[in-house]
Amino acid sequence: MGKTYIECSNVKFSYIFDEEKVEVLHGVNLNVNKGEFVAILGHNGSGKSTLAKHLNALLVPQDGIVSINNISTSDTQKHWEIRKNVGMVFQNPDNQIVATIVEEDVAFGPENIGVNPEEIRKRVDNALDTVNMSEYKKHAPHMLSGGQKQRVAIAGVIAMRSDCIVLDEPTAMLDPSGRKEVINTITKLNQEYGITVILITHFMEEAIKADRVIVMDNGEVIMEDTPRNIFTQVEKLKEIGLDVPSVTELAYSLKESGLPIRNDIISIDEMVSELCQLL
Repeated sequence: MGKTYIECSNVKFSYIFDEEKVEVLHGVNLNVNKGEFVAILGHNGSGKSTLAKHLNALLVPQDGIVSINNISTSDTQKHWEIRKNVGMVFQNPDNQIVATIVEEDVAFGPENIGVNPEEIRKRVDNALDTVNMSEYKKHAPHMLSGGQKQRVAIAGVIAMRSDCIVLDEPTAMLDPSGRKEVINTITKLNQEYGITVILITHFMEEAIKADRVIVMDNGEVIMEDTPRNIFTQVEKLKEIGLDVPSVTELAYSLKESGLPIRNDIISIDEMVSELCQLL
């Protein structure tokens, strides 16, 4: 794992609702290393999406510091550079697609920063190939499935040569096959291309693939560890209104009912292996 790429130090942020100040982030401290895959979990209102918007300077801390590759997001002169390096993918892919042809949409970002046409062509082809969408490059985005649209949005970030991708619940509006497409794509980007991935998700099974899981509650980071160490704390997660992966829940229930089974199971393969040993 590389050096620290993202650093949040005592980050505070408030919104104004009906003339009343509501603090959403209460002094968040968080580091992400270059090349790391981090999943951020938390129920609605925990502050995770507000934090995500701080990671490419869509929001700037009202107190504390957010630093991206040693550049403070409070330096407004550097926002363009930060946004080139940290790409955002949002929940609804339709909100990110701006062109009527897939390859033109992927080219939009590089064109805006003045990349020469020959280099844009290379980047677009490479990005679509990386997300397995090359055969759709001449298609209209609105004709694609939700999962395919999200992969086009991710290709747009890749074409910008971003070092880091922040995905804010990118699979929330997708069916299971679309979710699988998107998660396989971001796992590949992390493992094969070394892109730093920060995934905000409601789906516990998606977080299993991360190097590290961060749990937020009420605007603060309250847990931070490997997926296995986080998800075996079933009671604590349930107390703050979060689920655990279904196989972890099953292992927990079986152990509670007296079966001699490991309580740190987080994947179906591990569960199958454990049950076979018991039989």
